[in-house]
Amino acid sequence: MEGDPVSLNSDLTEVKDKDVIQWTFENTLIAEINVTANRITVYDDVLDGRFRDRLKLDNQTGSLTITNTTTEHTGEYKLQINRVSKNFSLTVFDEVKSVKEGDSVTLNSDLTEMKDDDVIQWRFENTVIAEINVTADRFTVYDDVLDGRFRDRLKLDNQTGSLTITNTTTEHDGYYKLEGVSFSSKAFRVSVYDSVHCCGPTEAVIRLVLSALVGVATVIIVVYEIRSRRAERDQAHIHTSGSIEI
Repeated sequence: MEGDPVSLNSDLTEVKDKDVIQWTFENTLIAEINVTANRITVYDDVLDGRFRDRLKLDNQTGSLTITNTTTEHTGEYKLQINRVSKNFSLTVFDEVKSVKEGDSVTLNSDLTEMKDDDVIQWRFENTVIAEINVTADRFTVYDDVLDGRFRDRLKLDNQTGSLTITNTTTEHDGYYKLEGVSFSSKAFRVSVYDSVHCCGPTEAVIRLVLSALVGVATVIIVVYEIRSRRAERDQAHIHTSGSIEI
């Protein structure tokens, strides 16, 4: 989530004497360790300062932490250790949407209205699924892409650019991104769950506790019924015994 820190692990236990470790973002060097030169550097002023005061480099392992993340940090990272490389794909999103299968979900652009020269695009996993070009007066949903999983399910608000997905299925679970000319991009994580797997960890615990309480209540009622009937039977036995003695 935007604002959270994320650590990209080198998987090293320690840096060796002759190691040269470099971290790049979209082919731009952002951090470096040169053990021989005894140099540890973060280049946080590159790329218009989007990493300024956000990079922490572990001088023991070479791992990199990005703090206070924004959607501008979404992209491809590469770790080069001497001649060995490791790649990371990072997605930072603004909102998490959880929706039950069959329900609708709206991804809000947060715009009150679009400008005259706006061109905005909605993407699902890097595939364009909807587009607005105000200058060309064109509003388009590409609901036949991706084997038609969005067919007849996309509604585009021509005033704000917000996107609604109706009759959701688990195939719509994933990452969505809104890009435009006059505003910063937004990223969403949509989680679609079915009725069988509807509960998160917290809700599952609550359900278990409630089930346990209902079970205890049922046992109490059953025990009460057994004791009541036993008491009634004992009283009837006493009454019968007294009649015989008379």
